[in-house]
Amino acid sequence: MDFETILYSEKDGVATITLNRPKAYNAFTKEMNYEITKALKSADKNKEVRCIVFTGEGKAFCSGQDLQDVDEDTNHAEFLRTRYQPMLKQLKDTAKPIVAAVNGTAAGAGMSLALACDFRLMKSSAKFLSAFVGIGLVPDSGMMYHLPRLIGYAKAMEMIVLGKPMTATEAHDLGLVTEVVEENEWDEKVNEFTQNLASMPTKSIALVKRYMMDSMHESYDEFLEKEAFAQRIAGQSEDHREGVQAFKEKRQPTYTGQ
Repeated sequence: MDFETILYSEKDGVATITLNRPKAYNAFTKEMNYEITKALKSADKNKEVRCIVFTGEGKAFCSGQDLQDVDEDTNHAEFLRTRYQPMLKQLKDTAKPIVAAVNGTAAGAGMSLALACDFRLMKSSAKFLSAFVGIGLVPDSGMMYHLPRLIGYAKAMEMIVLGKPMTATEAHDLGLVTEVVEENEWDEKVNEFTQNLASMPTKSIALVKRYMMDSMHESYDEFLEKEAFAQRIAGQSEDHREGVQAFKEKRQPTYTGQ
């Protein structure tokens, strides 16, 4: 696939989506929103892809919305509905595990994108920055949904309202980041992490993604029934059979994602 604002590649079960507007610190444009959505759909449909990773070209992960694309006449609600919501919904609906490899500053909607992923690896020099309140807006692109669920209401309020940048170490201490990686180990560690995910039972991970977030707003009884349904699906998978057989044979399982 040919894109103008992102780079897309597939290798060894991992699809990499690289935001590719380095001169603009990978800020979002309408075309980038569309291309990310298209790339996610392609990766999700491809059975060879077992893991998806987002990263940024150059110094930044993503600086948020390109403000050159917005003016005083912009209908902000419609802007979000047409540009960001299709991308975010596709991200949530994608069954494969998604990793944000935060190679530099993730600000505004760029931070929202990282929060919407399932895992976050962060370069030691990178930072998160909400940025919205500083220009008289409220956080969008799902930030107010994800952030309090990940780090709690009080810390989310501090980060959003006070606008203080969060370092990689601070993010890791709060449980927001899976691992902080030094510059000289970045490519190796990201590859190692994503390859490990790509070797795991993909269908099981997809079911976890689908149902675990539901547990935060459903009754216990409702969720237990969903859990039972999910376990029936997982129990019929080839990966489950392989996992049990490998356990009996005292060997490492070889999962295919089926």
